[in-house]
Amino acid sequence: MPAPIRRSILRDDIAYILPMAIFLVFTQVGITWPRYYAASYMAKTFLTPIALIIGWQAYTKIRWTHLWLGFLVGVLGLVQWVGMDKALVPLFHWIHLHGGFLDWLYIYGPIGIKGVPTDSFNPYTHFQNPGQMWTFIIFRWACATAVVPFMEELFWRDFLWREILAPNDFKLADIGEKDWTAIFIVCAAFASVHIQWITAFFWGLMIALLLLRTKSIGACIVAHATTNFLLGAYVLHTHDWYFW
Repeated sequence: MPAPIRRSILRDDIAYILPMAIFLVFTQVGITWPRYYAASYMAKTFLTPIALIIGWQAYTKIRWTHLWLGFLVGVLGLVQWVGMDKALVPLFHWIHLHGGFLDWLYIYGPIGIKGVPTDSFNPYTHFQNPGQMWTFIIFRWACATAVVPFMEELFWRDFLWREILAPNDFKLADIGEKDWTAIFIVCAAFASVHIQWITAFFWGLMIALLLLRTKSIGACIVAHATTNFLLGAYVLHTHDWYFW
C-alpha cells in the first residue's frame, strides 16, 4: 500500500502567509517602539521558523538545482544592493535641493524618511553587556541568512507569483512561469517592505530573472542567503547599520 499523503495542519495559502505575517508584525513592533527592537527581532527569529515548520507539508517541494548560479547571483546582489543604494543618495539630495514634483521621492528615498535612516539599530551602543550584544548579533545574522531567505522566497516567488497567475488555486501555476505582470507586482510588493525600496525592487527583479532561468526556488534561496550573509559581514565590518 502506498504511504498516506501527509497534510499540513494549515491551509496551503495560510501556510505561506503566516510566517511572513509574523515577521512583518514583529518588524513593525520594533519600528513603532524602538526600545523593543531587539526583543521583537529575537521573537520573530524564533517564531517565524516555527511557522515554517508547521506549514512545511503544504509547500511545493523545493528544487535544489543551479545552486552555483544562485550563489553567484547572491554575490552580485550584495554589490547591487550596497552600490546602488549609495549611488542613489547624492541623486536624491539633488532632487531635494532643486525641488519640483519629484521632491516626494526624497522623503521616501534610499536614505530614509527626510534623510534620516529609520532602521539603524546599533547593537554596539544599545547593549551594555558584550555577551548580550554578540548574542543579538549572532541571532540577527543567523535569521537574515537562514530564516529570511526561506520565508521570503516561499512567500514572494513560490506563493504570491503563482497566486497572481492562478488566484483560484495558485498551485495550478508553475513555479517560475513567465508573466511580466506577476513579476513586477511581486518586485513592487517585495520593495514595499524594505526601506531601501528602489534598491530592493531591482534586487527582486534580479532574483525573478534567476527563477525564470532555473525554475528553482532552491537557487533563489541560496542567492538570498548569500546576499544576506555577505551584507551582514559588510555591516559588521563597516558599522554601516543602515543596511541591517
